[in-house]
Formats: sequence, C-alpha cells, structure tokens
Amino acid sequence: MTAAIKDAAHVVDAATVMGLLPARPRLLALGEPTHGEDVLLDLRNDLFRQLVEQEGYRAIAIESDCMMGLVVDDYVTSGTGILDEVMERGFSHGWGAFAANRELVRWMRAYNDGRPASERLRFVGFDGPLETTGAASPRQALTALHAYLTARVDADLLPCTTETLDRLLGADDRWTDPASMMEPSRSVGQTPEARQLRLLADDLVALLDTQTPHLIAASAPDDWDRARMYGRTATGLLRYHFWMADGSPSRLARLCALRDSMMAANLFAIAEQGPALVYAHNGHLQRDKSRMRMGGLPLQWWSAGAIVSAQLGEGYAFLATALGTIRHHGVDTPPPDTIEGLLYALPEDRYVVDARRLAAVLGEVAPASRVSPWFGYFPLDPAHVASIDGIVFVKDAPPS
Repeated sequence: MTAAIKDAAHVVDAATVMGLLPARPRLLALGEPTHGEDVLLDLRNDLFRQLVEQEGYRAIAIESDCMMGLVVDDYVTSGTGILDEVMERGFSHGWGAFAANRELVRWMRAYNDGRPASERLRFVGFDGPLETTGAASPRQALTALHAYLTARVDADLLPCTTETLDRLLGADDRWTDPASMMEPSRSVGQTPEARQLRLLADDLVALLDTQTPHLIAASAPDDWDRARMYGRTATGLLRYHFWMADGSPSRLARLCALRDSMMAANLFAIAEQGPALVYAHNGHLQRDKSRMRMGGLPLQWWSAGAIVSAQLGEGYAFLATALGTIRHHGVDTPPPDTIEGLLYALPEDRYVVDARRLAAVLGEVAPASRVSPWFGYFPLDPAHVASIDGIVFVKDAPPS
C-alpha cells in the first residue's frame, strides 16, 4: 500500500495542484488543520504566489474579519497606510502578528505596484466580525451602509436616520460582552432595540437591492461591492446576536452554522469578481459537515465550503492540509493506521496527494481516526478523503 500511496504523492506546486482538477475553479481553497503554524503559512505563501503568477488568480481571501480586511485591500491595491498599522488594524484573530501574513501583504503590495487596476491582486477577509468569544457590534457595518445610501438616494426613501440607528445601537460594549457566548441572558440580541435594528437593516438592504441600477451608475465599482458587503455583514451580525440570546440546546450549533453561512455569502461575492484563492481552517472549507465539541456538547453544521461547493460545483476546489507532528503542542508521530500515519511513512517532508486516488488505494479498509491530544489541532477525518480534491501533507511543524 505504501508504494501505491507514494505513486499518488507529488511535489507541492501550482502545476501539480492544477493537474488534480478538471478545470481552473473560481474558488481554490487551501485548508489548514490548526492555526498559527509558520510552516503552513509559508507553504501557503509559496503556493499562492505560483497560482497568482502562473494561473491568473486575482484575489486572496483568508479567514479574517471582512470589515477589517478593507484596510489591507486598500494598502495592497493603492499603498494606502503604513504596513505596521495595516497589520495591526487589518486582521482579526491576531493574524496580523504572524510574520508570514506580513510577508504575504508585503508581496501583494509589491506585485501590484505599477499594474493597472484590472490586473491588481485583491485582498479579502471573508469571515464575519466574529471571535470564538463573541461578536462585534453591528454599528460599523450598519452605519456604513446607511451612509452609502444617504449619499445616493432620496432622503425620504431611507427607513431611518443616523440618530435613530445610534440610539438603538447604544454602547458597543453591550454587544461585545464575552460572557454572552456562554450565557444567553447576557446577550442584547433579542432586546426590543435589537429587534427593531434587524427590521431596519432588512429595509436598508432592500433599498440597496431596489435601487441597484441607479446605485451602480452612481458608484465606483468598489463602493458598490463594499455596500453589499456592509449589508451582508449588518444583517448577519444582527442575526448572530439574536441567536446568541437563545437558550435552546441547539444554540451553539446554530451559531457555528450562522458564522459559516456568513463566510459562504462572502465567498459567493468573491467568486463573482473572478478567480480567487481562499485560506482558512479545514473545518470551514470542507465539503462534509463540520463537527466539534464546545461547551461539553457535540456540534455539527454545514461548513462554508460545503455551502459553496453545493452551488458552484466544479467552480469550487478544496485542498486539505494534514500534519504529521506538532511536537511543541504534544502532537507526536501519528499511529501508522491513520491517514497521517500512512502519509508520514513516505520520505518527503511535504507533498500533495491526489485524494481520490488515495481513497481508491485505501478501498473499503478505512484508516483509523487519529485522536489529537491538543484541542487546537483537528486530524483529517478518513471519511472525508473521497470528497477532497487533494491533500497537502506536511511531515513536521517545528516551533514557530
């Protein structure tokens, strides 16, 4: 079996990756099994550079706040801002502190320098303004959408004033209280003010839709695209906060599903603009249902990748990354009867495997599921292999 697996393993480069796919997908997603490992981010940078330069991809989307990502996009497309501040203000989840993310932004800016607008590489955050511990206030997205419409449509068409929004929103720390994640009663998402904001946000998005011909004619393309993103984000956040206040047993699974739904909506918008590269956790990009334990409960929901793949078909491709060891987190040599163990037996430090060929080699004898001793690492589920386009395997992740 080892020889057959070796025949399915190839060097990690753009040509090999594209050779695994029937055609160039509009969204080519690369997942990771854990966050924050330099070796994975460096591999991403190398592969994405090749795909941009050789295959014509024109956007890079990562699992980061879509609103904050506008700061990075302004920098890489036009040089707006200072790199240090861009890395601090343009990323959520602490991603701006990683050297490989800084190098990615620096390279994107250098790539765009001197190119016409139609050929520039764009940066996109495709996550909502969400953290594991809670969600942002909808203020920024809601007021940005209102300001866009105020500048372009008759005042009597607007469902409310800025003052009304400000009064209903109240203090932002009411929305961002981290205790709300585990204590529904602490959430403001089902207060009368929040319910009214949901209706107003819906009316603002409806106004955006009904005025589409006029707004496209009256706006720069970027302004129109951003307004749509403000609308998706405002309604998505208000929906998320509403269900944060729910006390039912399905609450946490619903919140996970809502987050991935927001991600999927952003990915569909990205796909409209042209071919894009996507980077996030495997769990957000896989075609199968995602599963995890949170608050002592087993949760499952459809990932963003599953939602997008169901509608785009071959327009979406997914490469999962698998890791052999992360010894600094207690993840040692994988058992030989697991997917990671079978791949670890090969001599190369990194390679990409044709996942469907691997599934055929494995046949009906499913490998064992690897159990991680560390909560931050998710091994590859053997049942998912046949629904993956390729597996990028990295033998060892050294300390960062």
